[in-house]
Amino acid sequence: MKSTTQVCVIGGGVVGCSVLYHLTKLGWSDVMLLERSDLTSGSTWHAAGGFHTLNGDTNMAALQGYTIRLYKELEEITGMSCGLHHVGGITLADSQERFDMLKAERAKHRYMGLETEILSPSEIKQMAELVNIDGIVGGLYDPLDGHLDPSGTTHAYAKAARMAGAEIVTHCMVRETNPRPDGSWDVVTDKGTIHAEHVVNAGGLWAREVAAMAGVYLPLLPMAHQYIVTDDIPEIANRATEFPHIMDPGGESYMRQEGRGLCIGFYEKPCEAWSVDGTPWGFGHELLNDQFEKIEDSIAFAYARVPVLETAGVKSVIHGPFTFAPDGNPLVGPVPGLRNYWAAAAVMAGFSQGGGVGLTLAQWIIDGQPDQNTFALDVARFGKWTTPGYTIPKVIENYQNRFSVSFPNEELPAARPFRTTQMCDIFKGMNAVFGQQYGLEVVNYFAPEGEEPYETPTFRRSNAWESVRQEVMAVREAVGINEIQNFGKFRVTGPNARAWLDKIMAGRIPKPGRVALSPMLEPSGRLIGDFTISCLAEGDFQLTASYSAQDYHLRWFEQHLESGSGVRVRNVSDRRTGFQIAGPNARELLRRVTRSDVSAEAFRFMDVRRMTIGMADAVVQRLSYTGDLGYEIFVAPESQRHLWHVLTEAGQDLGLRPFGMRAMMSLRLDKGFGSWLREYSPDYTPAETGLDRFINWKKPEDFIGRKAAEAERSKGPRRKLCTFFVEAEDADVVAYEAIWIDGEVEGFCTSGGFSHFAGKSVAIGFVPTERIVEGLRAEIEILGAMRPATLHTKPLFDPDGARMRG
Repeated sequence: MKSTTQVCVIGGGVVGCSVLYHLTKLGWSDVMLLERSDLTSGSTWHAAGGFHTLNGDTNMAALQGYTIRLYKELEEITGMSCGLHHVGGITLADSQERFDMLKAERAKHRYMGLETEILSPSEIKQMAELVNIDGIVGGLYDPLDGHLDPSGTTHAYAKAARMAGAEIVTHCMVRETNPRPDGSWDVVTDKGTIHAEHVVNAGGLWAREVAAMAGVYLPLLPMAHQYIVTDDIPEIANRATEFPHIMDPGGESYMRQEGRGLCIGFYEKPCEAWSVDGTPWGFGHELLNDQFEKIEDSIAFAYARVPVLETAGVKSVIHGPFTFAPDGNPLVGPVPGLRNYWAAAAVMAGFSQGGGVGLTLAQWIIDGQPDQNTFALDVARFGKWTTPGYTIPKVIENYQNRFSVSFPNEELPAARPFRTTQMCDIFKGMNAVFGQQYGLEVVNYFAPEGEEPYETPTFRRSNAWESVRQEVMAVREAVGINEIQNFGKFRVTGPNARAWLDKIMAGRIPKPGRVALSPMLEPSGRLIGDFTISCLAEGDFQLTASYSAQDYHLRWFEQHLESGSGVRVRNVSDRRTGFQIAGPNARELLRRVTRSDVSAEAFRFMDVRRMTIGMADAVVQRLSYTGDLGYEIFVAPESQRHLWHVLTEAGQDLGLRPFGMRAMMSLRLDKGFGSWLREYSPDYTPAETGLDRFINWKKPEDFIGRKAAEAERSKGPRRKLCTFFVEAEDADVVAYEAIWIDGEVEGFCTSGGFSHFAGKSVAIGFVPTERIVEGLRAEIEILGAMRPATLHTKPLFDPDGARMRG
């Protein structure tokens, strides 16, 4: 065993072996993998081995597509078989809601280029004659579904890595991982110490324990999962072709052919978290005791759905653990707070996602950034607030809802409320309906007095419709108040703060007392943030951006801070809170609660001032995401309730009304303002999204991403964001629906909704630049129906900005 290496991968399951292979594929041969037992120990060896491309997140679907295409390449490289069976798969819908979900997914697949099809019950019967179609509304067919040999595939990854120079050491137990001052690591094992430039935690069932060696917590939990394999079934054995995969969400089960019988697995509601307080180091190639009582109802449902199962004997029962993160997606990337320490954990669908995870992480390690947007799987999407007490109920909930209908407006209840602001009890008393962002309770809307504070999950317009309309109109006609805790907020200070920001941010860095908007770019020129930069004084800046991206952004800042620079960056997201007020009466309301001059001449659009509001010290900046005349007022959390009472008492005769995030999302559509991870994400560039108007092309600093942004500027973007009016009925655009022009898919939606101000259904999306003309006629597929849409190039509200700036 060598004693130094560029990368030390800990864990020899399918994910660890994929990471190792992809490091060699991208050119690094001085890499090694340590496995405390044999390859495939833990979860890999007993996996059902199914794979599919379908995923609600388009980047995850692309990652899964890459994984599936990779298997034939591995076979060619190694001469080993992965045991591939491309049989296709059918997801059944036994309710209109579930069928709506499948139709919404199919609309996404059109622009993604996936050849999925909506099936009628009779078409399902033709393809899968053993399925009882009683109660089935329809289904979705994916020709890329299949299964493979888990052990053979893992060993193929390992052999391909070895062939390219990687070293794999089995029966090597990692005892410690100790950082050195230069950012490298000493990996202490029972066979000696290895000095590694990078460490990858691909520990699978033991990823929590491996992370604890480095002093960090990874939010994941093993769940006990059970599937059965039947004896031979004549109807299967005598079939001319292999039986397709069947996903039966109503029965919490999946089914595929296994030899001459069937394999059936379950995501049952009475599920079991396993080894909650830590995975035993001695566990590896064992199975758990059978627990048929957990799956009795699911088995009965499966027998009714596929009647031949009733007479089939059970050949074997596989009951073993595998790991989940709280949202079901992997935990991948550089772990915040550590240098050169990487996660490749909680990959519960290892044979659908393992190849893509390996490629993503290898690109990240070698090139500094992966080729595609990784936010859905980035380990930084969970902050330091995440605890085992939060992880356990969220993972259980995710497992139980694995096959449930997922609604675009749904707010799941587990582990809530957890993080709250000073206003939570006051808002509850006002019949607030809450959602959550980054673990924080956030008001979605205020339900009418006497109505249950609950928004019914739906693919169509919900019971929140009228309440949200009233909140929107209060902003547009009088003045609204909205809590602004849910912004990520950073304090950047020091004599060199301005120079550092000029390199980190692509936009103009404002002078004292002013605010500017700026994109933040990767070296590739793609977006990694859209920021509001406020200069409180020379050498003292406040940055605001997405609340859910705060650890993601802080990690980027810390990676680009040079020691001795004199620049300090602090995450103050939960130390600065307050409210925004917006609407035609907003200035009058502010005037009533401060002695400062807030006239249009003294307090201009994009100004920032320190003021006393009531008795509270505040930072006030004149701008609003509503696109209206508005102000953001930041105070310490201890002063938030005082600020609320001061503003609400002063605004009683001005028509002041609180509004939530549902109204905010409607209001921003009026101005075509983008939203993080919808219009603005690492999938897109400034020129595509229109954020290039905030780039300071004249500044002398060589800001990150400048070269790529200038190259795109010189040739122009291939596509751009634009806004459509949609002739919708009772359902609006959510995201990723295909945009059809002249009978062809030419673009896709990034978000949409209903503009209560304009009384129109609105969609924002990308179309080819040359297609963008006022009045362009298009169609957008919503829940399987083609809806006429018209492109509009001007904002619906305040098109010249007179009220916002006046």
